[in-house]
Amino acid sequence: MPDSPRARLLHWYYQFGRDLPWRRSRDPYAIWVSEVMLQQTRVATVLGYYPRFLARFPTVGALAAASEDEVLAAWSGLGYYRRARLLQAGAREVVARYRGQVPEARRARLSLPGVGRYTAGAIGSIAFGAPEPIVDGNVARVLSRLRAIDTPLGQADTERRLWDEAERLVYGEDPGGLNQALMELGATLCSPRAPRCEACPLAPGCEARRQGRQAALPIPKPKKAPKALSLSAALCLRQGALLLVRSEEALYGGMHAPPLAERPEAGGPEAVEALREHLSALGVRGRLEAEPCAELRHVLTHRRLRIYVHRMSHVRLAADARARFVLLAELGEVGVSRLTMKVLEAAAEAPVGG
Repeated sequence: MPDSPRARLLHWYYQFGRDLPWRRSRDPYAIWVSEVMLQQTRVATVLGYYPRFLARFPTVGALAAASEDEVLAAWSGLGYYRRARLLQAGAREVVARYRGQVPEARRARLSLPGVGRYTAGAIGSIAFGAPEPIVDGNVARVLSRLRAIDTPLGQADTERRLWDEAERLVYGEDPGGLNQALMELGATLCSPRAPRCEACPLAPGCEARRQGRQAALPIPKPKKAPKALSLSAALCLRQGALLLVRSEEALYGGMHAPPLAERPEAGGPEAVEALREHLSALGVRGRLEAEPCAELRHVLTHRRLRIYVHRMSHVRLAADARARFVLLAELGEVGVSRLTMKVLEAAAEAPVGG
C-alpha cells in the first residue's frame, strides 16, 4: 500500500471505485451533464436518466438546439428543474461563444450559466486533467473527519477550510481520479452514519477516528423547517387534454402544471375567488366548482404543500392566454412535474361532482 494519503486514496479508488457510466468518459459535456444531474440526487436515480438524456441530446449543440419542453420532458422526475434550464442555457452559451466546445479555461467555464466552483472543478479535473478542487456533501464529510473540522457546514470559515484542504490534495497525479475518489469514499465508506473506518484508505491519518469523533463530524448546517403552504389547483380535462400553465416561479421550476394559486387561510369562497382571479390573469375563463374534489400533500425541499383540487369546465382561453391544453398522451413530451401527476391521480380517485 502506498504511503501518502493521496496515493492510498487513489490506489483504493482504482481497485474499488464503482463502474458508473459517467466515469467511462472524458467528454466534458457528458461529465457536465452527470455532475448537474447528481446535484442533490441519488446515484441510483441518475443511472436511469443519464443514458437516456445523452441519447436524446448527445452533444452540446443538440442540447442547445432543443426546445425547453423537450429538455424538461427528458428531465421530468429528476426534480430541481432549474438545473435543467441552466444546463441548457449553459449549452447555448457554449455554442454561441465557444463554437460548441466546452471551454478548457477555468474562468470561461465559471462564466457559463449554472456553473459554479464545484461543477467547474469537476469538469476541469476529470475532462481536462487540471488540478482543480471540488467540495460537495460527500467530500465535505470526508475532509471534515480527516482534519477534524468542528465548525458547522455552510459557515464561511468552514467552507474556506474545506476548499483549502481539497486544493492541497488535488495537486499531483490524476487530479480527476483524486476528486472522484474523494466523492466515492464519502458515498461508500465514509457515510453519514456507521462509517466503515476499518476499510478506509485514509484511516491511518484521520483525526476524527483518532479522537473517536467520527459520528459527531461534520457539524451539520442548521436546517430551516419547511414552510407550510396551501394552494388551490384548477383541474380541467377536455377531450383527453389537460389544461396546463408553465410557471416561471422557482417553486415549480418552470415545469407545466395545472393553474395553482395560493389559498387564503379562510378557504371557502375566498379561496375560490383567489383561484378565479389567478385564472383570469392567465387568460382563462370557465366554470369553477366551489368545493374541492380532492386534497393532497406534496413535499418539496423547503415547502410542505397542501393542495385543494377544484374541477373546472366550459373553459375559454383568451388569444394571449398563458395556459394551454396538452393531450394526456403527450404529457411525456412536455416538462410536467410530479405534482401534476399527483393532482391527476387524486382527481381520478375522487367522485365526480366532489
